[in-house]
Amino acid sequence: MTLLNKNTIALLLASVLFIAIGAQADEYKKAPVLDIYTQECANCHMAYPPDLLPSASWQRIMDNLDKHFGVNATLDKTSLQKIKNWLSIHADKSSQAKAEPPKDRITLSQWFLRKHSSKEIAPAVWKRVSIGSPSNCNACHANAALGDFEEDMVRIPK
Repeated sequence: MTLLNKNTIALLLASVLFIAIGAQADEYKKAPVLDIYTQECANCHMAYPPDLLPSASWQRIMDNLDKHFGVNATLDKTSLQKIKNWLSIHADKSSQAKAEPPKDRITLSQWFLRKHSSKEIAPAVWKRVSIGSPSNCNACHANAALGDFEEDMVRIPK
């Protein structure tokens, strides 16, 4: 084998390893499922992945479940504490987390508005019966509940 071939093979192997490690790292970013969170929250709406909001927003949401966006969603103390802890551990800790969204709404966060701008999605799209509102992530993101919002997988329903 020539030196060029050995270098090419080494580069190829390094690239494959880098891609594999990167894919594995992405998987670790996803929060493990907390059954009590899914049971309690997904009764009324999608159980939003915890990294969609910063910890301070989740804290306020969980501390005000008696008036949770117009609904009383009060939980028993044990369930409440388990969910609060889990949300705090897995909340968004990136630099974007410093910009807490108005009213602690995911759909008002800077990153959501940037990703769903009127240049990308016409306002009439949100009014489609098949979508209903910007908070219905599952309408366009089939794997939203798993925290998968890849743009390549977006399917906007008619």
